[in-house]
Amino acid sequence: MTVDPKTTGSQLIKRNVLIVDDHPFIIEGYKNAITRYNPQQYEFEISQAYDCRSAFDLIEDEAAPNFDVAFLDISMPPYEEKDIFSGEDLAKLLSKKMPFCKIVLLTMYTELLKIKTIIRTIHPNGLIIKNDLTFDELLFAFDRVMKNEKYYSQSVQKMLNQSTHHSIEVDEFDKQILFHLSKGTPVAEMPQYIPISLNAIEKRRSNLKELLKIRSGLDEDLVKEAKSKGLF
Repeated sequence: MTVDPKTTGSQLIKRNVLIVDDHPFIIEGYKNAITRYNPQQYEFEISQAYDCRSAFDLIEDEAAPNFDVAFLDISMPPYEEKDIFSGEDLAKLLSKKMPFCKIVLLTMYTELLKIKTIIRTIHPNGLIIKNDLTFDELLFAFDRVMKNEKYYSQSVQKMLNQSTHHSIEVDEFDKQILFHLSKGTPVAEMPQYIPISLNAIEKRRSNLKELLKIRSGLDEDLVKEAKSKGLF
């Protein structure tokens, strides 16, 4: 997003922005804020999608522009056929397809573990807890990202300053196991969907129950606790 020194006030710099959220009124709020950002310098072409499937199709469309900035809600209806279950998966897809796209993730999750996992696996340019979001906050976050700086909203910063002595780390295989447990997939069938052995899957499931202190040993309780912590 470097500005051409020859650019004058009459030559607006065009930037392509992607917004993905399953609430249309929220998308309109984002668009309203973005289009008010430095109108003497920038012109924004905004594309929008409302779920993982429509976002996937848009990103994969050969006619789609290379996006400069993407605002992605984390929790959205999945596109299971393409293994796109959240805004995090869309962020990974974008990073591969358009490595220079700056990614801002928005979430209602307020679990320290979930926030740390997002930062560790996605490395977003911006991470905002939706409860922190106001019109001015969105403009400020956008300004920081446009200036190649990272932006974490106030709640994110507060959580990162908390003690992490008992934090739990999970990876993509753990998340896939939890997802298939939530869908009722028999453990014996999971190697069809997850590229690790049945023995590894069973060991991971057991470790997850221990990490999350599931005393009952039931998969249903594991899924419930993992969801409450925003692990998948």
